Amino acid sequence: MRPPVRSGIRLMNDPGENDTKVVDLAQRQQTFGGDRLGELLRTVRATALKRLQSLVGNLFENIDDALFDLAEKAENNAVQTLYFEGMRKVRLQRQKIEQTFQEQLSRLIGDFAAGKLRPAKLEGASHGQGGDLSLLDDSELEESLAVTSAIAKTENRLAPALNALNQRLSMLRGGAVVEDATNPIAPAHLGQVFRVAMRLLDLSVQSRLIIFKLFDRYVLANLGDVYDEINAQLIQAGVLPQIRYALPPGSKYVPGVVAPASGETAAPAAPETFGDATAQLQIELYNTVRSLLAGRRAMLAEQDPNYVASPAGAPSMSITELLSVLTLLQASAPATPATGGPEAARFVHQVKRELLDQAGRFHGNAVGVASADEDTIDLVGMLFEYILQDRNLPAQMQALLGRLQIPFLKAAILDKHLFAQKSHPARQLLDAMAQACMGWSEESDKDHRLYDKVKQTVEILLKDFDDDLGIFEKERLDFEAFLDANRKRSDLAEQRAAEATRGREKLHSARRISAREVLQRVEGKEMPEIVRTVLTRPWANYLVLTLLRQGEDSNEWRQALRFADEFVWSAQPKNSDAERMRLKGILPALEKSLRHGLATVAYHENDVKQLMHELNAFYTSLLNGDTPAAAKVATVEDEAAPGFEIVGSATATAAAIDSPVEEEIVLRAEAAAAPPELDDEDDSLRQVKAMKVGTWIEFTGADGTTKERAKLSWISPISSKYLFVNRKGLKVADKTVQALTIEIRRGDAAILEEVPLFDRALDAIVERLKAAHAKPDTPAA
Repeated sequence: MRPPVRSGIRLMNDPGENDTKVVDLAQRQQTFGGDRLGELLRTVRATALKRLQSLVGNLFENIDDALFDLAEKAENNAVQTLYFEGMRKVRLQRQKIEQTFQEQLSRLIGDFAAGKLRPAKLEGASHGQGGDLSLLDDSELEESLAVTSAIAKTENRLAPALNALNQRLSMLRGGAVVEDATNPIAPAHLGQVFRVAMRLLDLSVQSRLIIFKLFDRYVLANLGDVYDEINAQLIQAGVLPQIRYALPPGSKYVPGVVAPASGETAAPAAPETFGDATAQLQIELYNTVRSLLAGRRAMLAEQDPNYVASPAGAPSMSITELLSVLTLLQASAPATPATGGPEAARFVHQVKRELLDQAGRFHGNAVGVASADEDTIDLVGMLFEYILQDRNLPAQMQALLGRLQIPFLKAAILDKHLFAQKSHPARQLLDAMAQACMGWSEESDKDHRLYDKVKQTVEILLKDFDDDLGIFEKERLDFEAFLDANRKRSDLAEQRAAEATRGREKLHSARRISAREVLQRVEGKEMPEIVRTVLTRPWANYLVLTLLRQGEDSNEWRQALRFADEFVWSAQPKNSDAERMRLKGILPALEKSLRHGLATVAYHENDVKQLMHELNAFYTSLLNGDTPAAAKVATVEDEAAPGFEIVGSATATAAAIDSPVEEEIVLRAEAAAAPPELDDEDDSLRQVKAMKVGTWIEFTGADGTTKERAKLSWISPISSKYLFVNRKGLKVADKTVQALTIEIRRGDAAILEEVPLFDRALDAIVERLKAAHAKPDTPAA
């Protein structure tokens, strides 16, 4: 027999005894001979193999059903084929997988009995600090994370029964300490064994992750019964019959980590794909937060009057107790303040105060939380303090999302990946809700569709979330389906707004180009008013239509400009017979072109006749040798000029037509009076020029209180104007670069950040903690 071993495992006596004592395990082992110990280990092995074989069999029965249901609901044929192919492969390999699972588990128990069992070490889980996770591909990491998270949750949930079993197995091993990582039937080893067996299956990542989730549901979730049965058998055999669960001093069960071996420090399981640069930066950011949190409690207690500290020297709540208290608080989560500022800070700290008060009432005295859990509580508190003050969120939406503090605190306690993993479902849900809320305003949500959906999602989480993190993924998918359904309507409205604006831009551009062409020909030239009026009004409009319909490279556009040139020449003095002969020769062509142009702009026929009358009189006088200034308006008795019919006066009618030329003159005057162009080094101008389509901005009304949120939908390639629409796709405004720059500089407009909420919050928390560390210590008030 081995030499006597003194173990520090603490055993609680029967209720009638008063003292806690340290038991000499060697003394106890004298009651069991070697054969007896071997027999008990064989009993443990037989029970474990039998019960786990049943659980794994039930798992595979449900894998088939689950994959079939998913195939029926698949969004396309390719996904459906993946699930059906997964079903086929599982059916073919099921027997071999179950056999491999049993063989591996039997070998582990044999190694345990021989003292050769190595601590469980899931692939990817041991690289939390210095390992090179880039060596693992994405699917391996996702698989490892799925299993690690399920194991951590199971270890915390079954901590009492598992701890008791560890101590009894330690007794069977001659006093050698047994922990979760060295217990062959603990969740960590079972997860490892199942992963090894699953290597026989060549499945898609989606199908594998579904199977691991089902392993959690049908195997790990039922381990409590297995441990209870084995504990009962060992108690009946006289192995530590009086033991009751008590956490050994200094031990911690932290969700989201693999239980460390003796003497090691627990490290968070490897978050998402480290091969991705963005993910690596996320991990570095999270590690920075954790390191800054490590020494900040005393400083926060001194610097922040709202900070609530865990009572010094008080016993710490277990994870189970902590989650139980949070569940009670969650059921009565109060409304959050919609004002932000100091009130927001008081609110988030109040959650921690109520948690400690509630736990104290249960225990009958003050209790605290373990340092790691207090860090988590404070970190979630800072996250929601940021949310309640985030200017990217309207106040009403801040208040709604702020109610999620307790559900997210529970999620962070259950799974530390929440802060280290961008793809965590809870984090993705919060980011999706915040992104949708960023564009919300009462004006754009008069039917309250978005507001009510956010409120419904919040209330579901408050009412239904216990310890199943799957609810976050379910609600995320539901929320994104809601957004997709509404996005189709808003996209259509947005497209129409852009098309309407594009049409106006093209018209405006055509009017300016046409006006400039006319002004080039009439500015600085003496000519009769009727000729000037025709060119600057109906003919300018004809140029606009020709440019819109035919373009600047068309023959029609060139002919229209040639008419303008000839028409201007025709109104100049004719000092020679040759000039008068040329004028007489082109008058029929001028009349034909003019009639065509006037008809194109819908000039009324009677008005055309009147205009021709006036022009006839003018050209008759000009051909008779008069100067253009002396040329008179004809009467019906006057002799008609060649090609022009004499009717009556139409100058007033032509003058009444809208004039692009006059509009251009006004625009030129406004431009001359406008402030000088902004300097390219202007910060506000740089912000505006850096804006991309999809950027949200908040406009403040003239009253200084009305707020309207709008998205940059389109930038005109013609005028560079910015078109803004609301979340329903309806036009809110269009702004020139200069006008928008001035509004931003004045504070009447503010660009909202595009970075996801969680990332913005973590950055802000890091800066806040760094600033707190940088401040010199100040005496408490």
